Amino acid sequence: MKILYATSEAYPFAMSGGLADVAGALPKALRRRLVGCRVVMPLYSSVPEELKAEMKFITSITVPVSWRRQYCGIFEAKVNGVIYYLIDNQYYFKREGLYGHYDDAERFAFFSRAVLEILPYIDYAPDIIHCNDWQTAMIPVFLDRFYCHDLRYLNIKTVFTIHNIQYQGKYGHELVNDVLGLPEADTGLVEYEDCINLMKAAIECSHRVTTVSPTYAHEILTPHYSHGLNPILEKNQHKLRGIVNGIDTVVYDPAADKAIFANYSAEEPKNKAVNKAKLQEYLGLPQKKEAPLIGIVSRLVGHKGFDLVKCVFEDMLRADIQVAILGSGDWEFETFFYEMAKKYPDKVAFKLGFIPDLARKIYAGADIFLMPSKSEPCGLAQMIALRYGTIPIVRKTGGLNDTITDISLQNGNGFVFENYNAHEMLDAVWRAVGLYSDKKAWKALSDHALTIDNGWNVSAGEYIKLYKELLS
Repeated sequence: MKILYATSEAYPFAMSGGLADVAGALPKALRRRLVGCRVVMPLYSSVPEELKAEMKFITSITVPVSWRRQYCGIFEAKVNGVIYYLIDNQYYFKREGLYGHYDDAERFAFFSRAVLEILPYIDYAPDIIHCNDWQTAMIPVFLDRFYCHDLRYLNIKTVFTIHNIQYQGKYGHELVNDVLGLPEADTGLVEYEDCINLMKAAIECSHRVTTVSPTYAHEILTPHYSHGLNPILEKNQHKLRGIVNGIDTVVYDPAADKAIFANYSAEEPKNKAVNKAKLQEYLGLPQKKEAPLIGIVSRLVGHKGFDLVKCVFEDMLRADIQVAILGSGDWEFETFFYEMAKKYPDKVAFKLGFIPDLARKIYAGADIFLMPSKSEPCGLAQMIALRYGTIPIVRKTGGLNDTITDISLQNGNGFVFENYNAHEMLDAVWRAVGLYSDKKAWKALSDHALTIDNGWNVSAGEYIKLYKELLS
């Protein structure tokens, strides 16, 4: 069984979010289970130079983009035993940032067509192309419409994974002729609600559709979570399956992580306290062992629950707690946390942006990790927090529901609130702060968190089952 994993980003080449973590870890996990898996992605200018230096040039071809043909260089790299193919076109990919450009639809239509065009040149004949999010959504469509009569492509199946249904690849109708090059008879595949919707097309044309947690698979069948796609998903429900993401337990390992202040493990957990003290010092907070330190590492946007946090934040600060926030996003929340850090310098530290090393330090040094999302397809941060012995507070939604169990239940590993309500969140915070005062109980909870395995082994097994079903 051979899988070609098509993605717009993958660790360690290019990263903007959780997709890169998944694309960097799942292929490794599949290979450990003796499944052939290679990755294909764009060659961005931001790929680290040391990785570019190790790449091997295979060949160059031209790729159709509607009525024109564009240069496509094919490079190969090998990292952690996984072979990566990187698609080169400097016009499309030599830019600042991975996304957010005026011609993103054309850039990723080119990439989607290139994934199929390179197959005769890479000495790898996949049984399945596993596509991810709207940037690769046209691969199943192009395969079905342009390559169905070519024997080399005849038996290839496609899987399409929805990492976040909010981002669907919506564009104007001019895209059909100018960029996609679809015949007029096929326009209906990509049309939806008076626009072109690439994710809708992928759901229609893929052989299987997955999303990143069982709860989210159920949620996106409802209008509240689907951002308008629930009729399409209901129609294709027989294809849909939710498989929870894992984390790379080698990349995220408190026993070996060079970014944290002191290493520790489930067997030797005492240095977690060292990380807290050093993090407090690093952030300019008083080194108070008795005050629980709440960590937040997130994009500061509404659907991550920061309107709840803003509503009751000063109520939280009446308790003897500290809060360390790392993130960027909406001006409203950035400004709010700047003001709170200035007003309460002994209680609040705020760092703007995403700083990977500091994120690791917060995971390791915090006692509690706050993640009150309005929606969360899977979420990795809550699992990374557990890996570092830090206890999550989460809302019962998406993958948070599938990975965090309230401590009131058997094998509980965190604090869960159900309704999207600021005072319900605050109650969960008070429960956590209250338990923290019981040092013996809190140490048992933190030590238990360090033993929880949220690695990819189980989830990779679920994908293998899916692949085998599809090929049979």
